[in-house]
Amino acid sequence: MEVMLYIAALLAVIAFIVLVVYVVITLKATKETLNNVSNTMQGLEKQMQGVTTETTQLLNKTNRLADDINHKSAKLDGLFEGARGIGDTVKDFNQTLRQLSSTISRYSKEDQEKAAQAVKWGASILEYWNKRKRK
Repeated sequence: MEVMLYIAALLAVIAFIVLVVYVVITLKATKETLNNVSNTMQGLEKQMQGVTTETTQLLNKTNRLADDINHKSAKLDGLFEGARGIGDTVKDFNQTLRQLSSTISRYSKEDQEKAAQAVKWGASILEYWNKRKRK
């Protein structure tokens, strides 16, 4: 029976050695996996720093463009004010032309009667003159 005890102890030691070997193999695989994860994280960190730098540059460029657009927009405001002034001037000019046309039309109607009388007098004088010449 003692032999059985030694055999059982020997089997337990072999099983324990096999278990230890598999644990060591598993731990080595886990170590490699963790190293790969660490390398991947370092690469990801470098990429994130690159993306952060590019994003900062893009944001700065966008801010400069927005400032430039605001500056140019302010210049256009002056141009639009000038165009509005020109529009008001043209409007006033048209109103003045309408008033002038109305005044000319009114005076021409008044003077039309005088012109008609002048033409009648002129025709009468010519007729009188022609009659005198014939005699």
